[in-house]
Amino acid sequence: MTRKKAFALRINEEMLKAIEKWAADEFRSTNGQIEWMLMQSLKQAKRDPKKKDNK
Repeated sequence: MTRKKAFALRINEEMLKAIEKWAADEFRSTNGQIEWMLMQSLKQAKRDPKKKDNK
């Protein structure tokens, strides 16, 4: 299981509202939506984290 690290994020109020609506439309939490968006951006830039084998 991947460990998660908490950190503060300052974000424009209008942007947060748009993300919250998108998250609700996708049945995700706001945090889950932001994580998904970040992963999509990382994959598009071919910088997504590689999973380690548990061997």
